[in-house]
Amino acid sequence: MQSRRTLLAMAVATTSAIAASTMLTACATAPSPSYAERPPIVFVHGNGDSAALWQTTIWRFESNGWPRDRLFAFDQPNPLARDDDAVAQPGRSSTGESAVFLKAQVDKVLKATGASKVVLIGNSRGGNTIRNYVQNGGGAAVVSQVVLGGNPAHGIWAVKAFRENNEFSGLSGFMQQLNAPKGPNGDEVTPGVKWLTLRSDNNDKYAQPDGVWIGAPGKPTHIGFDGPALKGATNVVLPRVDHRETSFSPAAFAATWQFLTGQAPRSTGVEAEAAVVLDGHAIGAENLPLNGARLTVYAVDPATGERLGNAVHTKAIGMDGRWGPFNARGDAAYEFVLATPSYGTTHIYRSPFPRSSKLVNLRPERIVPADNGATSVVVFTRPRGYFDVQRDTMRFDGKSPPAGVPPKGAGVSTSRLRLEGGGAPRAVTGEFNGERITGLTWPTANEHTTVLELTY
Repeated sequence: MQSRRTLLAMAVATTSAIAASTMLTACATAPSPSYAERPPIVFVHGNGDSAALWQTTIWRFESNGWPRDRLFAFDQPNPLARDDDAVAQPGRSSTGESAVFLKAQVDKVLKATGASKVVLIGNSRGGNTIRNYVQNGGGAAVVSQVVLGGNPAHGIWAVKAFRENNEFSGLSGFMQQLNAPKGPNGDEVTPGVKWLTLRSDNNDKYAQPDGVWIGAPGKPTHIGFDGPALKGATNVVLPRVDHRETSFSPAAFAATWQFLTGQAPRSTGVEAEAAVVLDGHAIGAENLPLNGARLTVYAVDPATGERLGNAVHTKAIGMDGRWGPFNARGDAAYEFVLATPSYGTTHIYRSPFPRSSKLVNLRPERIVPADNGATSVVVFTRPRGYFDVQRDTMRFDGKSPPAGVPPKGAGVSTSRLRLEGGGAPRAVTGEFNGERITGLTWPTANEHTTVLELTY
């Protein structure tokens, strides 16, 4: 509980959030809508991600009074972009397929809510999908406002003869068409819709002049730190945030709320609620249901990872992939044991959940060839941001920085610990900026892995 209170206090005091709110005051003049007038919001995740990344953002919207039944996030099947957008690739999607999927979800939301327009909020590749849908898929007629966090609006690279037909190439026909001048001012955004872009000052791995994060260190990408900015949009810089934090951080939420309502949020923290109900999907990397898997949930001692009695929830996963609903305690730490026919068994340890959520997605962790010889494997992961040694305080199994985290830059969101020698299960702890998760090791000989998954 103390770790969670610390995190929420940190969120309230985030100075960059206040700065972002101040920057937007002059450009958001419309009066704040009443509770009943809040438009539905559709959140669009990024490349290889799932709707689960929007969990904390949606909690912040709810905590500031946005109705829960007007906040929507969906898992796109095959969320990875193709290597060549024009060439079909197993397990991946094209720009056109992504836009068609988004249109279908927006149509469902409009029908369910009776609203005439929606707000779209996208992270990274999700911004490409939103721009394509608004510009080319009829979205301009039903979208009022768009917020793009860390969107590679001009590509991640713009290098001749280097994957030019990839969605993330600034030289691709897709990107050139999106950025073609529009309207009397030659804007890059579609007229009739209000646009906000959120970017880092210089800490976004996909908006870098040097190709270090695309496997070409020392070579120019021809993309600047301002790559996510768009002519015709309100463009806001959030200092020191990383690629994912352009959407999922308290600062990003504060700037988004200000843009949508014309006012600063009451708080960037998460307000706890008395009754917590959790649900989500058990899915693989393609965001497809793990039909035939089984989930078992245990309450655990947050200091040791030891189970506190019998299972508190079990469910066989069916064709819809749903593993809940589960009536949880807002002050309890949990272990989610996901047993699958093809991935083995993953033990996922999470911090307490202060609010209900239908976006607690569970993905299995697979044993990989590099794990050969290890008796236990533990993965420490931060889905909504990256590890930054120069900015953050972190330890993994007593070591700082965690294995695989570079001494400079924010480009790694997981650390993998391979233990040898066997022996009885033992506790392993991951700590990041006040959030602390402890889990137990499990034997790789039985295809078991441990995941310590940060929430904030």
